[in-house]
Amino acid sequence: MTTLNDTEKVAPMSLVLDPEAQDLLFREARTPRTFTDEPVTDEQIQAVYDLVKYGPTAFNQSPLRITLVRSAEARERLVKHMAPVNQAKTATAPLVAILSTDNEFHEELPRLVPGFPEAKDLFFAERPVRERSAQLNGVLQAAYFIIGIRAAGLAAGPMNGFDYPGVQAEFLDDDHTPLVVVNIGRPGPDAWDERAPRLDLDEILTTV
Repeated sequence: MTTLNDTEKVAPMSLVLDPEAQDLLFREARTPRTFTDEPVTDEQIQAVYDLVKYGPTAFNQSPLRITLVRSAEARERLVKHMAPVNQAKTATAPLVAILSTDNEFHEELPRLVPGFPEAKDLFFAERPVRERSAQLNGVLQAAYFIIGIRAAGLAAGPMNGFDYPGVQAEFLDDDHTPLVVVNIGRPGPDAWDERAPRLDLDEILTTV
């Protein structure tokens, strides 16, 4: 009898996505600590965003903002705010993206929620409500972005080991809250250790 832990047997038969795509997006995808020097182009980032912008969010809101760190001067400014363990890989990754949320995202809702223009004022008039919603839906969009990077054949290294107020002051403003810094590129030599384990379904699942 097949059990919940028989992931290797169940997944290929149960998922519409072909096994190679499953591996690309999840099973074989890793967070690298080294990268090659192959550049990541604006065209690749455009293709990634054109794919992942359709990921679901509440009220179709789109609070995610992406700051691409390309210049040497900007990279130096960012690295000083990273935790020591993240500085070297951030300094050498082909591209780094600062993902943040726009806490004034509600201004866009009238054109993003067809037939429901009052959503902006009805639900998001108060700043604390907007910040909570921006945080939740921005994190969703950040996760979609990481999967999109993998779909482009690249590797993403998301990091929350950095000085959040420092990055905000250096690159953003009071209306934008940093979520995660992501190194992007093709994995280099000795890019990762053995994959760490994950919890099985029967360890996290409750059916009521």
